[in-house]
Amino acid sequence: MTDNLQPPYRADHVGSLLRSNRIKEARGQYEKQQITRQQLRDIENEEITRIVGKQKEVGLQAVTDGEFRRSWWHFDFLENLDGVQGYDTDSGIQFQATKTKSHSIKITGKLGFSNHPMLEDFSFLQKAAGDYTAKMTIPSPSMLHFRGEMEADMYQDNEEAFFTDLAKAYQQAIKAFYDAGCRYLQLDDTSWAYFCSDEQLEKIREKGQDPEKLKKWYQYTINTALENKPADMKITMHICRGNFRSTWISSGGYEPVAEILFDGLNVDGFFLEYDSDRAGGFEPLRFVKRKDLQIVLGLITSKSGELENADDVKRRIEEASTYVPLEQLNVSPQCGFASTEEGNLLTEEEQWEKLRHVVSIAADIWK
Repeated sequence: MTDNLQPPYRADHVGSLLRSNRIKEARGQYEKQQITRQQLRDIENEEITRIVGKQKEVGLQAVTDGEFRRSWWHFDFLENLDGVQGYDTDSGIQFQATKTKSHSIKITGKLGFSNHPMLEDFSFLQKAAGDYTAKMTIPSPSMLHFRGEMEADMYQDNEEAFFTDLAKAYQQAIKAFYDAGCRYLQLDDTSWAYFCSDEQLEKIREKGQDPEKLKKWYQYTINTALENKPADMKITMHICRGNFRSTWISSGGYEPVAEILFDGLNVDGFFLEYDSDRAGGFEPLRFVKRKDLQIVLGLITSKSGELENADDVKRRIEEASTYVPLEQLNVSPQCGFASTEEGNLLTEEEQWEKLRHVVSIAADIWK
């Protein structure tokens, strides 16, 4: 395969993996106080080592810890920022015909990044990765504003102070992960996909927020967070339409946000969901102007175990290459396999077959 020497790679993946039965059992035992925190971490370490080995075995160049230590793809990270607290809510997040468990976050004080437990999580992953690239996934800074309740007096009616402090907190996070050895960091973000959905736009307006104003604040925050990014660190963004128990939240093509994303955010690459007609066509990719911007096409669904027809996937990559040169394209599943600890509705072996499928298709395309 004609590999990218730096991430994202020709065959890549978003990050989260189905939690093993052993992890689920251990987390249940810990919640019931039947095992200690250290015993739970020991089991997590063993299972993460195992699934890192599986990722290497299927042919991936970048490996993750599967988010095995998390309950959520976003809350676990965000509630460990300075000035943020997690709390139980009356109701969960509504997906199509299902709802998550009840939990959320609130901003209670000045934002910052210090003593974050996921630095230790990354260090363990890096050791397990060995000669492979250890990929760390965290929520985009936009998600703190998008999902968090504002209780800090210092940020009331002061958006500039909030977004500036949020960007600085992420500058601190990027530096801390870099100093820990991270060279491949991914920001996961659902807000941009919501801006593509008429239904979700209406809900944003019902909260008294202006979507166009939010886009500009999120662009400012992300780009400010990336201002001091080291040259040898690659930071990508995954645009997610919702992923819980194989269902979703938002629909709509990328056209409403294409220009600000592809020609306005200073990331090194985008992971884009293209596994269903809810994503629209490849036409918005015409806004990809930078020659160094990598686009990872999420053409393999993580929501079911059925394998896509390889020739159909190759044809879609060829279609996308009419907008973006083939050397700037890559392929992956459209999302992780378990954005929350509950996971999507497929088996672990089906998950590995999906990832083998990605590697096989990439090997045929980029010979």
